[in-house]
Amino acid sequence: MDPVRTCVGCRARASRSSLLRVVARDGALIADRGASLPGRGAWVHDTDECVDAALRRRAFGRALRVSGPLDTQDFHIDHQRKG
Repeated sequence: MDPVRTCVGCRARASRSSLLRVVARDGALIADRGASLPGRGAWVHDTDECVDAALRRRAFGRALRVSGPLDTQDFHIDHQRKG
């Protein structure tokens, strides 16, 4: 049975394998496609709608417990590549 996580964009629960893990490194968001980077992670559906909702609501900062602002510009571009 696959573990269940909550998408920070739409707040729906989904299996871990259907979500993208995101971590913060040096104040920037990084897509952790292998779900293997160390540290706290946030989970989001790999869709423009959920990523945009999470960015708009500043949900990544809260989920990752980051006190300062996060650089989200490169993450948004990287997310759209889906590579």
